Amino acid sequence: MFNMEVVEPVRLDLNTGFKFRCHKDIKCFTRCCSNIDIMLTPYDVLRLKNRLKMSSEEFLEKYTFSKIDEKSSHPYVYLKMNKDEKRSCPFVSFPEGCAIYTDRPVSCRYYPIGQATLKKQKDNEIVHEEFYFFVREPHCLGYEEDTEWTVESWRAEQEASLYDEMNREWKSILMRRDIPGKAQLDPQKQTQFYMASYDLDKFRRFVFDSKFLDVFNIDEEEIKKLKDNEISLMNFGFRYLKYVLMMEESLKVKPEVLEAKKAKK
Repeated sequence: MFNMEVVEPVRLDLNTGFKFRCHKDIKCFTRCCSNIDIMLTPYDVLRLKNRLKMSSEEFLEKYTFSKIDEKSSHPYVYLKMNKDEKRSCPFVSFPEGCAIYTDRPVSCRYYPIGQATLKKQKDNEIVHEEFYFFVREPHCLGYEEDTEWTVESWRAEQEASLYDEMNREWKSILMRRDIPGKAQLDPQKQTQFYMASYDLDKFRRFVFDSKFLDVFNIDEEEIKKLKDNEISLMNFGFRYLKYVLMMEESLKVKPEVLEAKKAKK
């Protein structure tokens, strides 16, 4: 999350050109890794917990904290910074730099570009439009370098496009807002949001060790994918969230379960 004072209020497209380079010999090296709130995405957490050989529960407990968003009442996860004067990143040191660089979060990959999503109506359809902007912090000297990029080539070089692909379904859920005058998400749904978004190991147990598969109609091939592939499980978590938040009927309850509920009424 950037201070709006350092955000250049001009929308960029993929063809926008700029000059930038960050390297160990630049005077501002690692300064952008302090005094910032880094919101983590589900794919960020997946990559980091695997890089550190930790369970999702262990990673979340040691390296993150959560805050409730005022507009949606969703719980979002942020990287827990060091308790020093600079509020420095726990994975960054000088002069070595980032210890988890190949698995760094997507917001770190994009820097000095920022990325945002707008919810718009187009041809009677709701669409999510992604756009980009420059982040120009006073201390950053990278813009004075001569290496040329476009937004598109920068995204490719930093593998930000992969992270965007992995997080796109989840980001569509972030567009949800509490309805004015209506109750916010109750604590149970907030817990489910947190689990299905970030705590992949706990979500796996929820799917396979509870009565979940007795309730929802999931075919055997998909069940096998959920057991064997964390990306498939993560994406299934997004489907579950859309169902829980009543955004769409993304899961089907088994007919016999529906019949049993009708019989009880």
